[in-house]
Amino acid sequence: MEAVIAVFALLVLVLIGLGAYATVKAITAAKRGVDRTIEQARRTVEDHTLRAKSFVQVGPTAEIAQLRLTLRTSMRATQDALRTGSAEDESLKESLGLFERLSAHGHQLDADLRRLEADPDRAEVKERLAELRGRTERVIKSADSLRWAVRDRARRFCDDDLGALSDQIDLEADALRHWTPAGPAQPPPTPWPDASDAGDRAAQHTQSWAPGSGPAEDPAPQAITPPAPRPAYPWQKKPRPESTA
Repeated sequence: MEAVIAVFALLVLVLIGLGAYATVKAITAAKRGVDRTIEQARRTVEDHTLRAKSFVQVGPTAEIAQLRLTLRTSMRATQDALRTGSAEDESLKESLGLFERLSAHGHQLDADLRRLEADPDRAEVKERLAELRGRTERVIKSADSLRWAVRDRARRFCDDDLGALSDQIDLEADALRHWTPAGPAQPPPTPWPDASDAGDRAAQHTQSWAPGSGPAEDPAPQAITPPAPRPAYPWQKKPRPESTA
């Protein structure tokens, strides 16, 4: 009885542990989803703000907003292309690692541009803007190069697969056009007799020299016995010969 109680208590503890683990995983996933949604919303708001500044304001502020917007758009597009391509092509793992290193420089550059945008010293802004513009152009060029290479590779794979598929379809179409009508159905071959049937058939045709083993012979026809001569009695008349006249 004590063993049953111990097993039951152990099962209860295991179920409680599994429930707690599932609850923690669900909360973590929900928190991760909420954080992702908040990050996307914040990024969307910043993009719209930068776009508005680039159109409304003039001078270094407008140029900084345009640089940040172009940098963020290029980096985000390259990141999406690499993540999508690496899920189907394992050779893009190294390219994804290079982009992560480039992304670190991009985040640092975006932070520098944000601080420069809020700097009240206009002379300092103009002085540093040229250097930050060059860095931004280099980062954007590298990101665009990776993105275009990934797209060219995917398009080349698609063209090769389409070419091979077209060749197979052409061969199949030629085979369908050149066909020969099927002839009349051939009768099935005569099956070979079994060993038992062959033995019985051979036994019927084999003659045996043993007495009484041959086929039953018909009885020989008996000769017809001529009738016995009738006895002659003295009171009988002799037969008259027939007249020839």
